[in-house]
Amino acid sequence: MGKTVQVLVAFGANLPFEGETPAGTIRRAAKMLAQEGLSVLALSPLYATPCFPAGAGPDYVNAAAVLEADSEIDAASILQRLHRVEGHFGRIREQRWGMRTLDIDLIALGDSVLPDAATQDHWRSLPPEAQARTTPDRLILPHPRLQDRAFVLVPLADVAPDWRHPGLGLTVRQMLAGLPLADRAAVKPL
Repeated sequence: MGKTVQVLVAFGANLPFEGETPAGTIRRAAKMLAQEGLSVLALSPLYATPCFPAGAGPDYVNAAAVLEADSEIDAASILQRLHRVEGHFGRIREQRWGMRTLDIDLIALGDSVLPDAATQDHWRSLPPEAQARTTPDRLILPHPRLQDRAFVLVPLADVAPDWRHPGLGLTVRQMLAGLPLADRAAVKPL
């Protein structure tokens, strides 16, 4: 591999797959990423997170990882590779924010802002009710909800605490500290 780029991903699962617990699925999926040309440099501990909305299903297991990819691989190709791993573990994309056997979100690709700063700013600043109604028609990086989600930031702080959001100028540690204490406390180590 020549030049490489750091890739941040978040894992989530709350349904078993072929007798495997969500925690086991996440661990196996992290190992499988290497077969897709994505080397895992660091995998966070696993966390339990309440299902959203409350009572809609089993609690989630979440984790985050720092991956390394060849810098020639674009974001869309990385996303395709993540989707292939999800598919191997039975992921079917029927419902946004629904229960799942495995979800691997592409959170950031180095310090890239995609497709551009204005689009990223627009999606990041949408009010919660608009977020629930609308879906981007293209990949937005960094992930536009990153700064709002304790279930992403808590595990990400274990593996990439000093990664700095190129739009906000804040580190993972700073974004996490900016969340309400109740949100952070709801993400519990397994």
